[in-house]
Amino acid sequence: MRQRSSRGSERGERGEQRGERGGGRERGAERSEQRYVYGVNPVLESLRAHAERVERLFVTEGQLAAKAAAEIFSRARDAGIRVERVPRERLAAMADGGVHQGVVAELRGFEYAELEDLLEAAEKSGRPALLVVLDGIQDPHNFGAIIRSAHAMGAHGVVIAKDRAVPVTGVVAKASAGAVEHCPIARVVNLSRALEELKEAGVWIAAADPHSNQPLWSARLDGPLALVVGAEGAGVRQGVLEHCDFRLGIPMLGQVGSLNASVSAAILLYEAARQRGTSRPGAGS
Repeated sequence: MRQRSSRGSERGERGEQRGERGGGRERGAERSEQRYVYGVNPVLESLRAHAERVERLFVTEGQLAAKAAAEIFSRARDAGIRVERVPRERLAAMADGGVHQGVVAELRGFEYAELEDLLEAAEKSGRPALLVVLDGIQDPHNFGAIIRSAHAMGAHGVVIAKDRAVPVTGVVAKASAGAVEHCPIARVVNLSRALEELKEAGVWIAAADPHSNQPLWSARLDGPLALVVGAEGAGVRQGVLEHCDFRLGIPMLGQVGSLNASVSAAILLYEAARQRGTSRPGAGS
């Protein structure tokens, strides 16, 4: 992959200007409505990463595993978070019928990052930027699974659109196994404009395209890179594809013409991590 000329100084100037306006992540970041996160791992990751955002915890007697309960109650006590014991039916209602494992956390609204924050995170890491841009993903399970893969493979963040895309919800947090608390997510008004901003910052844009004749392993994915993944069936929209530098296909032998969006994202991310030498053996779950 050729190296795009970086405009780090311009990024710094824009960051200073944004800070003067109070637009940084800590001061003025976009925030969603209050939400519920359920399940042992998502709740624990919320407590570990951002205990200050947890308003209350709800638990059901006898359903929460002892080891998990010990850490949850300890962290809640240290952070001064109120714990309420409620009937199983109430937890089920909060989790919209999802598998809550006996615990639900009421959180303040999710704080979305800005696109600039993701680029700054990459710069601070000392590694080439690796971002995932999602075009029209509306299934919360797919979204959560992509966040989980992005975090596991060392991506610096995920970018979604405000419209025609699922926001961060309890279902997303559960599907991400808590990775949503560690992987920055930027929400932008216009994906095409965001891609052009990434190009100006020196990032190359690669789209997942089942019609492409270029297999992903034939491309250089070790430089600053944003992987664009579209919704199942529709794929990446043509208007978004026009802003991508190249398109990557995932060769398949079976009769099915495409993969699940989260599976495609995971494969692309792993190949990028492999080329960068950042992947390592780990246990799946």
